[in-house]
Amino acid sequence: MKRFCPAVLVIAGAALAASCSHTTVGVTILVPKPTAFGAAIVESSGGKQVGQTGSPLQPVVVQVNDEQGNAVAGALVEFAAVPGVTFDPAVALTDSSGQVTTNVSLGGMAGRYQIVASTMNKSHKRIELTLEEIALGYQQTLGQTLNDQYCDRCHNPESTVERVSNYDNLEVKPHPFTEGDTLNKLSDEDLTAIITYGGPARDKSALMPAWGNTISKTDIQALISFIRAVSDPPSRSAGPLYAKEGSSRN
Repeated sequence: MKRFCPAVLVIAGAALAASCSHTTVGVTILVPKPTAFGAAIVESSGGKQVGQTGSPLQPVVVQVNDEQGNAVAGALVEFAAVPGVTFDPAVALTDSSGQVTTNVSLGGMAGRYQIVASTMNKSHKRIELTLEEIALGYQQTLGQTLNDQYCDRCHNPESTVERVSNYDNLEVKPHPFTEGDTLNKLSDEDLTAIITYGGPARDKSALMPAWGNTISKTDIQALISFIRAVSDPPSRSAGPLYAKEGSSRN
C-alpha cells in the first residue's frame, strides 16, 4: 500500500522536504528532516568525470555553506538528473563537514549528463549547483583506450601511479585533449593529418610523432571522437546534453 505525505514532493526521482516515507515505483524513500539551512552549495569533487554509458563514476561530493562560507551540518541535499541516471543516496543530510557524498551511475546514451544538487536556504528558496558528467559510447570508449595507450603520457600534464607524465619534459607543451578552446578550432581533417603524419603536417611541433603506421584509420577516427567528447568547452560534435528537465539538446 502506498503512503503519501503532503510534505513530500517528488521531482526527477528525488523526494524532497520534511521527514516522511514515500513509495514511488515500488521504492520507499525516507526523507530526513533538515536541522539547518545554508546559503550556498558548492562542488567538492566529482564534476566533469568521463565514463562509459551506464557505468558508475567516482563519488560526487558537494558541500553546503552559510553566508560566511562556513560548512553547514544537517542541511538537506537532493540530487536530480534525467531518467536513467541513478544516485545512492538521492537525498541526504550534510555531515559534520557540511558535505554529502553520492554514488552516481550514468545513463545508457552517450553524451553529457547534467546533474543538479540542490538545497534550501532559510527562506526556503532552492539553491542549485549544476555539474556535468560525460558518458562515452562504443567508439569514444575505444578512443579513450587508445589515448591511454599512446597519447596520455604527453597530453596529460598530471602524473598518476600507473603513468608518469612526460609533459614537463617537452619544450613545446602538448595540448590536453580537454582544451577545447584550441582543439575545437581544428577540423577532423586537421586532427587526422596530425595524428597520421605528425605535427609538421599542419605546421605544429615536430615533437608530435606520426602514428599512421601504428594505429589504423578506424582507430584514428575513434581517437578523434574521444577528443571531441571530452573537450571543454564542448565541441559541436560532443554529443547531446541531457538536462535535468528530462529533455536532451545538442
